[in-house]
Amino acid sequence: MRRLLALTAAASLLVAGCSAPSDDTSGAGGSGGDRPVEGADSAGAAGGTADAGESGQLDEDFAVTEHGTFDEGWSMAFLPGGDHLLVAERGGGLKLRDQATGEVIDVEGTPDVRHAGQGGLHDVIPGPTFADDGTVYLSWVRDHPDGAQGVVGRGTLDIGGGQLSGLDVIWEQTPAEGGGHFALRMLVQGDHLFITSGDRQEFTPAQDTSNNLGAIVRLTLDGEPAPGNPWAGEGDDRPAGETDGDDKSAELWSIGHRNPLGIAEDADGAIWSSEMGPQGGDELNRIEAGANYGWPEASMGVHYGGDDIPDHAAGDGFTAPSAHWVPAMSPGNLMIYRGSLFDGWRGSALLGGLSGQKIVRVDLDGDRATVAEEWDMGERIRAIDEAPDGSLWVLEDGAGGRLLQLRPK
Repeated sequence: MRRLLALTAAASLLVAGCSAPSDDTSGAGGSGGDRPVEGADSAGAAGGTADAGESGQLDEDFAVTEHGTFDEGWSMAFLPGGDHLLVAERGGGLKLRDQATGEVIDVEGTPDVRHAGQGGLHDVIPGPTFADDGTVYLSWVRDHPDGAQGVVGRGTLDIGGGQLSGLDVIWEQTPAEGGGHFALRMLVQGDHLFITSGDRQEFTPAQDTSNNLGAIVRLTLDGEPAPGNPWAGEGDDRPAGETDGDDKSAELWSIGHRNPLGIAEDADGAIWSSEMGPQGGDELNRIEAGANYGWPEASMGVHYGGDDIPDHAAGDGFTAPSAHWVPAMSPGNLMIYRGSLFDGWRGSALLGGLSGQKIVRVDLDGDRATVAEEWDMGERIRAIDEAPDGSLWVLEDGAGGRLLQLRPK
């Protein structure tokens, strides 16, 4: 068992920075730093035993260029060809930026969103056939009789006209719950669409394979359960009356997640996800089919209020994180660097910290993760993406958050 106040710098943890505890203490599960905006094997002990990375100086290490501001920017994606950048704002706006001229226009045809709690427009990514047909995927939160529901839709983007059309919902979080921990980050890998699905600030869903909360799901590009998923067919064996008839086990790729707000693929095809823990215990996980990452039965953090959660330990049956953070840094998203502009960075994971107000670079080696460097940004960092030229584009959180471009000095 672990109490946060008992931790010392010599503890055998990956301590990445000294950020404050998470901002939001409301709700059964807290929110690991993602505040609501009001007006290492499967049975191994926790990984990430390295010390915190070297602290760099932003103005000494990077040439920083500001490219305007956005209203609660939540995610961004460079479109194939690199000529345009899409930015999703949580209030429902989708912005299209011409990278040559800097002009930013509003994309028409976006969905109605529930802009409350942690809800709104969340992620946007181009489909694998975007260059041919303009296919994009969006995730957002909509009103539901039971509260709020996260969904994913697929549509067609006309860059020249700034118009989104044919947007159809292809996936839904089930059941609909309160107002937080939606996650809803997306990744296309080959013919599969991966979606991170938060636990909705409830303790039970992440260990219940009849729903698709607290999980990472693997779908076809049309939104159907992908063949070969590890829990496929499990719902057929459930006793009558055990589920509501809407069993989601066939969608599941991994379970035991809390609020996984990042997902990325490395050069070897391995999938990684960053996850907000409770009070402390943020995680970086290498995602394996059929793995259970433990929430809420195991975590390197504690509940809000200080109640203990069992640590990950050898033999507990859960997959321990490859790296974890105590105190919290609240990772807002995750990317894996593929370029060559930053010397020695290829294959590194990059995370933006919300409560930590930092950028963290993590070296990946197989299933091992070691914090290499971090930079104090002085603002909550919602998203990081890599431009075609290898520069980093950084989106600050909140109203008036800046869009920054970082290049090495």
